[in-house]
Amino acid sequence: MDQRDAVLLRLIDRIEDARSHRAPVDIRGGGTKAFYGGPPQGEPLDVTGLSGISCYEPTELVVTVRAGTLLSELEAALMEQGQCLPFEPPRFAPGGTVGGMVAAGLSGPARANAGTVRDHVLGVTLLNGRGEVLTFGGQVAKNVAGYDVSRLMAGSLGILGVICEVSLKVLPI
Repeated sequence: MDQRDAVLLRLIDRIEDARSHRAPVDIRGGGTKAFYGGPPQGEPLDVTGLSGISCYEPTELVVTVRAGTLLSELEAALMEQGQCLPFEPPRFAPGGTVGGMVAAGLSGPARANAGTVRDHVLGVTLLNGRGEVLTFGGQVAKNVAGYDVSRLMAGSLGILGVICEVSLKVLPI
């Protein structure tokens, strides 16, 4: 069992325990958007252990990254290849994570031209309230038959589940 699997199993246990006690959890990455949405409720559920870039092929203009990965780490890896996130995620404090970026669904001034974070989400793996790991979408733009749940996660603030991993379109600089 690798580190990611161990972290995921701990998260599943925490979700199942919270469900059995009918207790809310407060999904936490970097905590940089705690002011956004309603006041935090429940015990913190730390997802920073789910970190790292899972798959990145610069020629495909797609990156798959775990939710606890620092946004700065992702942007540095993209910059090395002359690429960037097209929607310019805002920074409220150091330590923001990719999962928080998607869950908040906030985009910077380029959104009028480049689109929002939602427009660039291709796939997502999430942990639902029953402790089930679900995967939606994939790593290509035309891969959805039916409702695109992966894009629904953008701006959901964790209400629909804990984002574990996300695939995003990137652009050359």
